[in-house]
Amino acid sequence: MNVQPDVIVIGSGVGGATTARRLAEHGVNVLMLERGDWVTREDQNWSVPSVFFEKRYTAHDTWLDASGAEFRPGIYYNVGGCTKFYGGSMIRFRERDFEALEHEEGVAPAWPISYAELEPYYDQAEQMFKVHGDDTDDPSAPWRSRPYPYAGIKHEPIVAQMAAAMREEGVRTSALPLAVDYAPLGTCILCKTCDGFPCKLGAKLEAETALVLPGLATGRVSLQTHALVKRLVLSPDGSRVAGVEVEFDGALQTLTAKVVVVACGAVNSSALLLRSACPQAPNGVANSSDVVGRHYMAHNQTALMGLSFRENTTTFQKTLAMNEFYFGAPDYPYPLGHAQMLGKLQGGMLSANVPFLPKAVGVSMARHSMDWIVFSEDLPDPKNRVRIKDGKIQLDIRRNNLAPHKQLVKLLATLLRASGYPIVLTKPLIKHSTSHQCGTVRFGNDPKTSALDSFCRSHDHSNLFVIDASFMPSSAAVNPALTIAAQALRAADHIFTRDFSIAVDNANL
Repeated sequence: MNVQPDVIVIGSGVGGATTARRLAEHGVNVLMLERGDWVTREDQNWSVPSVFFEKRYTAHDTWLDASGAEFRPGIYYNVGGCTKFYGGSMIRFRERDFEALEHEEGVAPAWPISYAELEPYYDQAEQMFKVHGDDTDDPSAPWRSRPYPYAGIKHEPIVAQMAAAMREEGVRTSALPLAVDYAPLGTCILCKTCDGFPCKLGAKLEAETALVLPGLATGRVSLQTHALVKRLVLSPDGSRVAGVEVEFDGALQTLTAKVVVVACGAVNSSALLLRSACPQAPNGVANSSDVVGRHYMAHNQTALMGLSFRENTTTFQKTLAMNEFYFGAPDYPYPLGHAQMLGKLQGGMLSANVPFLPKAVGVSMARHSMDWIVFSEDLPDPKNRVRIKDGKIQLDIRRNNLAPHKQLVKLLATLLRASGYPIVLTKPLIKHSTSHQCGTVRFGNDPKTSALDSFCRSHDHSNLFVIDASFMPSSAAVNPALTIAAQALRAADHIFTRDFSIAVDNANL
């Protein structure tokens, strides 16, 4: 960047990239720091052996679990962050998700903002990500000021038959909201490689394609890759972040800007703040409340495979969602969660995750399967936390609120059998889970119980923001990506209005 940046954004995932694009579009100069590199568009993008066996794109980090055992997390360090490998699901939280919500094992706390405050930004985020959707038959869908930018992706015949079979069982389904470039003149070919794969065509709308590239096109965003931020340096009185210490090619530099935005993901953002402990902030930066690193959440998740004698010829399977039991069932008064179809499983994907499964068996099963995943809300427990132990990240967590999740898995398995899939296999996805991570730098109105205010500004340091899923005080039961983007737009409006005196018509101040 030829000029001193006004804002340093640490991380190029959905939170950081949304913030950077929005600020740049309003005349603010942004330096974005990314510890990884661009994901090359190459044949290996869509290779099952490369992605699932060799883990070509997965970070080579070693973390510790609650017992202190080492594991390799399913985390990605690259431009666009983890969204490069997500399935394109872009779903709004429900109105009640912003309120105190009673679950079987406790209460998900109310947010300091309402759905109505975030709704205009949900709308703008959906436009940025070209979301295709239709929530007409979604009983839990929140109100919206405008329809989805694009109609829902049409179900292929076998998926449509499943939706009809579920309807006969009294269960409504709807189009899964998807961020793919399938509009007229778009590049999406509706293939099998969304979930877990980077898109070789750039047709999946994620943080790189929807945010970083448009941000760079403004001429006001500069992106530095291979830039590992080691710590934040505070001013002598501790009231501001005075510098960002970055490692470039083994050498340390300290960069400065008027505003600093941390957006490394819930685990790494909290780890950075904790590693930045100093005399002015002995418990870690932004941590006078002692909440940084606590309340880690990552959803209770289970994949289901319904098997039939009939071959499933579907190519693009990920078009159906089921929220019939999002807030409970007739015989169960507590929220259960969300279900959606997975991208079509392929044989090698199965044997990669089940080491003793013969490849031929996996291939045969995948040809005859209908594949789903269910998400249920886990609750924010202060004992579930990110720590720094012996210089390594430790996920010291224990799962909670599992009873409703098991109930939802049971309900969906019953529906699959009734829909013509007599054998249902399930695989919990909760061990060492880092997908949908959130909650470790929560926002709120009380500095004693939260690290950030309602615009994600640190209560402790006036020029520091944390804008990723860290801010969430509860996890709801759907992918947090769209909510992160919406809050990032809201926070960016606040930044350039309050910190740079730039007027904006839709600022929510």
